[in-house]
Amino acid sequence: MSEKLSILHNILGRSFKSNEEHLFGCPYCGHHKNKFSVNVEKNVYKCWICDARGKNLFRVIRRFGTFSQQEKWKELSGHREDLGEFDRLFEVEVVVEQREQVLEMPQGFKSLTRMSNNKSHLRALKYLSERGIGKYDVLKWKMGYTTEGPFKNRIIIPSFNKAGDLNYFIARTFSDDYRRYMNPPVSRNIVFNELYVDFQEEVTVVEGVFDAIKAHNAVPILGSTIRENSKLFRKIVNNDTPVLMALDPDARSKSESIKKLFLKYGIEVREIKYPDERDIGDMSKKEVSVLSRNAAFVKSFDSLINAISAI
Repeated sequence: MSEKLSILHNILGRSFKSNEEHLFGCPYCGHHKNKFSVNVEKNVYKCWICDARGKNLFRVIRRFGTFSQQEKWKELSGHREDLGEFDRLFEVEVVVEQREQVLEMPQGFKSLTRMSNNKSHLRALKYLSERGIGKYDVLKWKMGYTTEGPFKNRIIIPSFNKAGDLNYFIARTFSDDYRRYMNPPVSRNIVFNELYVDFQEEVTVVEGVFDAIKAHNAVPILGSTIRENSKLFRKIVNNDTPVLMALDPDARSKSESIKKLFLKYGIEVREIKYPDERDIGDMSKKEVSVLSRNAAFVKSFDSLINAISAI
């Protein structure tokens, strides 16, 4: 414990001992008094000024410490996540685990990462370009298109699970079809593109895939929501992953519900404040980056005030 306390002193500065707790200066609000209470043995912290709190001290180390301090802390912790009361979230009945869904690419799928003078190929690239999506994005997200079958004349954006298998895809028309999206008839309770999401970093939660393309380390909820039984929610809680909320401006009620759920489980949440009614997907990456950097932390009190004002 003394080694962990030494790491905290190196990061947060001097402290005063009060019973079983150590009082530091708060790294979140920077208040001039030592009001950041830490209990190393119980692995919890709370600021009595700004109400920053959590049930895993590694969150503080990860945010404010150096890489070597993070590695040392993990070594001292035995690489174990201390989730306390969160354990109940993962207590499930003994049942045969369902095999994760694995799909095949739609009929006639062609990759947009290859050069082609095909008219449909060029139309698909033109549509993406008009949405601010370039060659790097096409390559990163493994985009393609098809001119055959039920998903004819649609851009295909695939999702891969952590094993690298296709588990979903988005099919967005680049023609005059009145149905903008036409997706596979399978469960959306997935972590979209889990293979490429780093849950040791802050994860940006967005509405759709075109929003995710503009943001960093983002996961779209595919027009749905997040509940306690959502795979994305469990993944975030299990990894104690900080969250940046970036749902559409018109999804305020949904956003409030999701924020409260994360805060209930002690997840660190920030939220983007929109300057206008545009979604993330309608902005440039530079605009999204600036909004992300300036996003403020959400506290339980903030969420309560927002809920009251919406009545």
